[in-house]
Amino acid sequence: MSEKDAANSDIIQKSIGVFGRWHVAVCFIIFLVKFPVAWHQLSIVFLAPPVEFSCIDNETDKCSSNCSEHIFDRSIFAETIITQWDLVCGRTHLASLAQTVTMLGILFGNMLFGYLSDRFGRRGPLTAAVILQVVSGTCTAFVPYFGLFLFLRFLAALSTGGTMVVSFVLVMELVGLEWRTTLGILYQIPFNLGHLLLPLFAYFLRDWKYFQITISLPAIILISYYWILPESPRWLLTVGKKDNAIKLLEKAAHYNKLPTENIKEDVHNYLQKNEISEEKQAGNILDLVKTPIMRMYTICVGFNWFVCGLCFFGSAQYIGQLGGNIFINVALSAVIQIPSTLFSIWAVKAWGRKRTLISSNILAGISCLLIALVPEKLAWIRTTLSCVDMFALAVSFPTVYIYSGELFPTVVRNIGVGTSSMCARFGSMAAPFIAGLVVVQAWLPPVIFGVTPLVGAVLCIKLPETLNCKLPDSVEEAEQFVKKTLVSNDTEMR
Repeated sequence: MSEKDAANSDIIQKSIGVFGRWHVAVCFIIFLVKFPVAWHQLSIVFLAPPVEFSCIDNETDKCSSNCSEHIFDRSIFAETIITQWDLVCGRTHLASLAQTVTMLGILFGNMLFGYLSDRFGRRGPLTAAVILQVVSGTCTAFVPYFGLFLFLRFLAALSTGGTMVVSFVLVMELVGLEWRTTLGILYQIPFNLGHLLLPLFAYFLRDWKYFQITISLPAIILISYYWILPESPRWLLTVGKKDNAIKLLEKAAHYNKLPTENIKEDVHNYLQKNEISEEKQAGNILDLVKTPIMRMYTICVGFNWFVCGLCFFGSAQYIGQLGGNIFINVALSAVIQIPSTLFSIWAVKAWGRKRTLISSNILAGISCLLIALVPEKLAWIRTTLSCVDMFALAVSFPTVYIYSGELFPTVVRNIGVGTSSMCARFGSMAAPFIAGLVVVQAWLPPVIFGVTPLVGAVLCIKLPETLNCKLPDSVEEAEQFVKKTLVSNDTEMR
């Protein structure tokens, strides 16, 4: 389907335009949710930073059973979860458990809120996730027990996973074809900016409790989503809520200074053509594996999300510690991701989603495999290859976000994206264990981190290109799209 034909067949774009004042206002509001996403997902860096400690008597070994109490170096941080709950020596793993709980919460949040938003709309579940995030995140700062801290952190992560998947899908469903790619990738920039703000907060707030409150309370303004954020008109049409959809489309078109008199008739014709009735129900998770093509989507996209989670967080450990100021180091790690995000805007348009993802996976894989071959004494070469690897993986992340949002049809888009991004959480939880294999064989981790994205690149060959294509609304449309792509490819080969 050509870009012009796709635009004409997309009732949302035909009614409210490609990208106008209404789109700018709504996307800006949605983008704000990415700041607390970054804060909660990456806060562990300053909640549990490395800290020097010794036994109180200065004679007994600090990890000896005879040491009754530890003294911590508080020259950088006045209080952290490590110093408050004595998470050192035999309790060191508990600090790591806090991040594992976070990734687990995000995983379940992707699934839970993906399902809820496909069943009940985008706005309601997104608002509920924000409320849970504010309440659980703020309460975390006042808990007296570490177990309760983990529980509330899980709830905050659960809500964070919900805001991530619902907000992204809503952006994808609102903007027109020409801006879908750019907005889908720029959606990642607020996350980078939120990452940049973390060291600033931590620099002025050296007690973890005040830091936790600071990253949790600002999201309270996002509760206004319930009143100011529109529902997805695409979802409304898909589940048969025609009158609500028409009212919303007319309001958006008016704000964009576009004619509104034909919207009602256009929507009626669209519904007749696509046989969408008032009784039509949203999809469910079984639709992801019901047909061969949907199974292919789920497996290929899910594995590539796994690649991003596993290799991005795992390969980061090979760059090593920069040393020096922790606040500067974290800021630099945030800055380095911005150029790759901006580069991916050009790449996914010039090369397409499929080629960009394949290319970035191949570059990441080759870079990691070369690390395994380079002697340890040539540290500058290994560091350079690690930076190339991280750059490539930082391109893969927004690309797979865009790609998965376009491949899955509207009725299961949130479930599809949520389930796929769940695979990234599995990857990120497995990454430290893979990196730990360095004690077995030094070459083993980079080989695993190198082979995995290459497998992901091969699986991408099975997927169709979605550049400038209309978003499928039903499973049937997704099936027809793949079949047309295969016929088109066969014709070109002949």
